Amino acid sequence: MDFEDTQEEATFRANARAFLAANAQLKSEAKPVSRGRHIKAEEIARAKSWQSKKYAAGFAGITWPKRWGGLELAPIFNVIYQQEEEAYAVPRGVFEIGLGMCIPTMMAYATPEQLERFVGPALRGEEIWCQLFSEPAGGSDVAALRTRAERDGTDWIINGQKIWTSGAHYCDYGIIVTRSDPNVPKHAGLTFFFLDMKSPGVECRPIKQISGTSHFNEVFFTDVRVPDAQRLGAVGAGWKVSITTLMNERLAVGDVPRPDVTDLVTLAKMIDLDGEPAINNPAVRERIAEWHCRTQGLKFTRFRTMTALSRGQTPGPENSIAKVVNASKLQDIASYGMDLLGAAGMVMDPDLAPLHALFQEGLMFSPGLRIAGGTDEILRNIIAERVLNLPGDIRVDKDKAFNQVAHGKR
Repeated sequence: MDFEDTQEEATFRANARAFLAANAQLKSEAKPVSRGRHIKAEEIARAKSWQSKKYAAGFAGITWPKRWGGLELAPIFNVIYQQEEEAYAVPRGVFEIGLGMCIPTMMAYATPEQLERFVGPALRGEEIWCQLFSEPAGGSDVAALRTRAERDGTDWIINGQKIWTSGAHYCDYGIIVTRSDPNVPKHAGLTFFFLDMKSPGVECRPIKQISGTSHFNEVFFTDVRVPDAQRLGAVGAGWKVSITTLMNERLAVGDVPRPDVTDLVTLAKMIDLDGEPAINNPAVRERIAEWHCRTQGLKFTRFRTMTALSRGQTPGPENSIAKVVNASKLQDIASYGMDLLGAAGMVMDPDLAPLHALFQEGLMFSPGLRIAGGTDEILRNIIAERVLNLPGDIRVDKDKAFNQVAHGKR
């Protein structure tokens, strides 16, 4: 691995640091943002303002074509900027799906006129996108979806339901994969579209989570009319378009949020255990050391990805490995922090709890990260089958027509 920036990379990093230092607040100096709240209109406005500021400075579409406001730089420069931005408390979450997954898919399949209309507004932070994939009956199998798209002249009529759609209740547009032909195997009968989330017949119902927030949604489609001009890819080729989106998702899903090892050290210094700071306890130090080693392993694994990108190569399976380890690490650290807090761990009020209830919210939030962006089981299958070349799972429905596969009652 190469741990040093090239001269061009070093210059870019210095420019990114200067921009962030002048326009954002360090996380170490900012109060942690509670994840246990609904996203308010003013927070959306703040996120849009930050995205606009990034766009004006040239840091919004680092790898994107210049004609859409990007810089057309290699992916390594995007990684460098993300590394620098990670130290700052910036409101970027509402755009990660749209800019990381939806718009890159549009770039691969949309018409020039559609790209002219949608790419710029998304990059400038004027419009927000969501990804409509998961369904109640499908679990982790995207291709098991039942949302129907039926041709009606120059339009398609969509009926069905999606679930776990992040941000759907405040999004302007979404990409959606549907079943257009149930008479062929499940992967072959899919068709992909983009649509206006304010279209007649689209209903978003936020899901109340255990953390108290509602980031995810159920989205219902009742006779939603979508023009054929908004189809992405060929009829029946929706799985190919979906794979494009999922590959972008692997790169877009970033590091997990706090608490991290540093926060655990801070907490261990604040909490007494057997009459002295918990940080002095050998058992506590051993656990912290274990998570520090995992963190360093992830750090150097990410360096492998950065090295490949810097050399113009395609990264290997490192992102799948990082996702599996990171999500469980967050859950374990949050749980251990709650153990150290004892009865005080029940206090969820950020104004009363140590570290603004960072560990409490982390514990409630962490299970979702083991599902979002690919479940632990799916990612382990990817690593097993595509990296270790182990035998694949037996799939009895692979070659059957979808309407011939046994389903439970709906």
